[in-house]
Amino acid sequence: MLGHINIERIVFLDIETVPQFPDYDLLSENFKKLWDRKCEFIRSETGDTPDMLYERAGIYSEFGKIVCISVGIMKNNEVRIKSYFGDDESVLLKDFAYLLKTYYNAKDYFLCAHNGKEFDYPYIARRMLVNGINIPPMLELAGKKPWEVPHLDTMELWKFGDFKNYTSLELLAAIFNIPTPKDDIRGSDVARIYWKEKDLERIAVYCQKDVLTIIQLFLKYQLRPLLKAEQVVYVE
Repeated sequence: MLGHINIERIVFLDIETVPQFPDYDLLSENFKKLWDRKCEFIRSETGDTPDMLYERAGIYSEFGKIVCISVGIMKNNEVRIKSYFGDDESVLLKDFAYLLKTYYNAKDYFLCAHNGKEFDYPYIARRMLVNGINIPPMLELAGKKPWEVPHLDTMELWKFGDFKNYTSLELLAAIFNIPTPKDDIRGSDVARIYWKEKDLERIAVYCQKDVLTIIQLFLKYQLRPLLKAEQVVYVE
């Protein structure tokens, strides 16, 4: 499977997002009304109020922001992983856009993320627009035919055309005996760690673990052995 794709031509990535404010009460009156309307569609339990649901705001690009993008590149049987993270979303997005435009703008490169087509790629593109940043060609879909879009998705690849179910990265890691990326925190912890503990570096480490797991999963899809610890390099 996927033997025709050169793994060295793939930019693996993962993002971490949080609500734009630490608390619902800090929203402007206008955005409170807009979030309240949004909550009419996302309530999961009777009695949930907009302020109770606000901790989920980070998953919506209109109400959240990106605090970390981690990328991984394979070369010479080694992977190099780097994170762009910080409080200023505009800065990290500009740095990430520069990376794509400068080094991975060729037509034969791909992006790869887990559930990337539903979450990571559109979220990044939307937040770039909000921040007034030109969207790199690898993320720009306008005018492209489906087969021209350079996006891979390890969750979609696992489905083999079955669109009924979501399969988590953690579950697939367990199936393929890949070390779990959820050994410290989980996605639901990120907002708390960002706003209350103010520990961005911990979030970046978590994000990097997800990227490494996505790469390991892709190697399994190609029926190749997993990377060993000495084959993984973390770049400052």
